[in-house]
Amino acid sequence: MSTIAISTPSDTELVMSRSFDAPKDLVFAAHTQAEHIAHWWGRGNPLDVTIDFRVGGTWRFVETADGQQHAFRGEFRAIEAPDTFTWTFEYEPMAGHVAVERYVFTEQDGKTTVTSTTTFSNQADRDGMIESGMESGAEQSYAALDAYLAKLTR
Repeated sequence: MSTIAISTPSDTELVMSRSFDAPKDLVFAAHTQAEHIAHWWGRGNPLDVTIDFRVGGTWRFVETADGQQHAFRGEFRAIEAPDTFTWTFEYEPMAGHVAVERYVFTEQDGKTTVTSTTTFSNQADRDGMIESGMESGAEQSYAALDAYLAKLTR
């Protein structure tokens, strides 16, 4: 069963939305602080996280899965903590295919909804991301985040 709502409002956009049973400040921190990201972002796999959380700062995550390393990187373009941030996103083995992702965090009744809008350079890049198994990976990562947030809020 999918816990993430996914839509493609245009040929170059992908929108994902998912709710968590945790306050916005904590969910925002879990998305922006290395000590939190390492616990969930790579679907629970070992993850090396480097992050300079400021406009113009860079980030790089290296996930180890199935005996291989998968590196992702980007740069922060905008930050309005704890409501939103925007970064670029690039999978290093496919250098040059850079997407822009905007995350928005909204809280209601102690639950936080995270909505990410990813804008790709073209439809082929968007479709390639969808076909890569991204939805399954996002489901697994956010399930790991659910478990991690539960530990933090006990």
